Amino acid sequence: MSIVRAQRASPEKGPDRTPDAPPPTTEPAGGGPLSSRLVGERIRDAVLSFRPSRSGIALTFLAAVVLFIPVRRYAVPIPLPFALEPYRLVIVLIVVIVGVALLIDRTFTWRPIAFGAPLLFWLVTMIVSVAANATDITEEGLASGAIGALGNYAIVVSLLYLTRQLLRSPRTVNTLLTALTVFSGIVGFFALVEKVTRENIFMKLSTFLPLEMLRDEGEAFRAGGARAYASAQHPIALSVMLCMLIPIAIYLARYAAWPLNIYNRKIFFGGIVALQLFGIAAAVSRTAVVTLAVMFLLILVLRPVLGIVLASFALPAVVVAAAVIPKPFEAMFGGFLDPDALIASQKTSPGFTGAGRLADLDPAFEIVSHQPFFGSGLGSRIVIGDTANSFILDNQWLGTLMEVGALGVLGVVVLLLVPAGRLIAYAFRPAHSPQYTALALALAISVIGYATAMFFYDAFGFFQTFMLLFLLLGVGAWVLTEAPPRHSVVGSASGQVLARPRDGRRRRVG
Repeated sequence: MSIVRAQRASPEKGPDRTPDAPPPTTEPAGGGPLSSRLVGERIRDAVLSFRPSRSGIALTFLAAVVLFIPVRRYAVPIPLPFALEPYRLVIVLIVVIVGVALLIDRTFTWRPIAFGAPLLFWLVTMIVSVAANATDITEEGLASGAIGALGNYAIVVSLLYLTRQLLRSPRTVNTLLTALTVFSGIVGFFALVEKVTRENIFMKLSTFLPLEMLRDEGEAFRAGGARAYASAQHPIALSVMLCMLIPIAIYLARYAAWPLNIYNRKIFFGGIVALQLFGIAAAVSRTAVVTLAVMFLLILVLRPVLGIVLASFALPAVVVAAAVIPKPFEAMFGGFLDPDALIASQKTSPGFTGAGRLADLDPAFEIVSHQPFFGSGLGSRIVIGDTANSFILDNQWLGTLMEVGALGVLGVVVLLLVPAGRLIAYAFRPAHSPQYTALALALAISVIGYATAMFFYDAFGFFQTFMLLFLLLGVGAWVLTEAPPRHSVVGSASGQVLARPRDGRRRRVG
């Protein structure tokens, strides 16, 4: 009995101690520098230690804010000289936390961005445009618009850096992608509810969240009924957001960490895709049809077998949609069966608000001819309100040409196509894991889908899809710089979560 007591009394001989473990630290009874340091370390660990689970929580919360809270509809009720929108507050808070963590947490090191050069080139083109038109912008009182545009872009661009810094493991990547996809399915479902009931649940968030409404949503009609807005600023923006996340849902149907059984996984994410398509139908958007067609053709060229499999599911779905929702279906697809009528509809009311997209081309190119290289300056075009000095284009590429000139268009091409090209190149390198080559291809298709949709709406003015673009680019940066190699061992030690066979066991990549 005395021997047992002696062992319990001695910290060096206890059964739970290792020979190399340091003795426990004894804090002074009355406090002091040592206890203060320990308290500081515990606070730092609790707040700033971005373990994979905490990074996943931060990114999931960010994804929820981006996809669920409509931009320019709500503000945080804080007395400020400007409306503090929720996405701005969340982004700034995460930027501060990540910045402090990088400074004081030695385990939280900087991660490479991968797309820094094209991003910098794009930003420089806008700054050059402002500098080239500084005199005119100042004389016309548009300097605040230029500064505001640069500030908005800086906030959105920071999402790429935040996403990349928080993605520290495959599990965190899976968490973010699953959150974005499931949230988009929820948005698609409530878009369908809105189409049927004319009630938008996302415009009622202030009833149970500490938010104040800035303005109500507008109304848009097509096919004899209202088009759904859901959490987006416009039905077109809603449809583009859902289109961008369809490739991610298809990827997760095979490689998600949950459900464990592959058949259940395919059923679950197949249901998410169905909800996304319902949301697109509720938006009644021809832009979505063109975007999906381009994305499908790209899959068919790059992955013919996958393209054929998707076509075998898509064709019956199209037939069912034509039978169940004939009016929205005709509005979305019917115009493409009569090209002459479709082109004529896009040439209506030239020079007026609501003019067809083709009707805007001649007056727009007339303006561009006077300032072809640097445009009129970023933020110089005002299309709504009493101070409006231009017209709505519904074409981001053309809008960029007018504001930032040919140099700006080149900047956008570099911003979008360089990352997409690098991701496609990654997808065809046999040395990489099949899981991450599939993810790279899905991300590239989403980016190209966004670039396609830019021909049909003012994409950079609709922040939900704009922010989603940079979230996906952040995931792409992780794939290019940190994705596990083909023959890495998968297991709990690595923190990697991959698809499992039906028995639920983990396996090697490849």
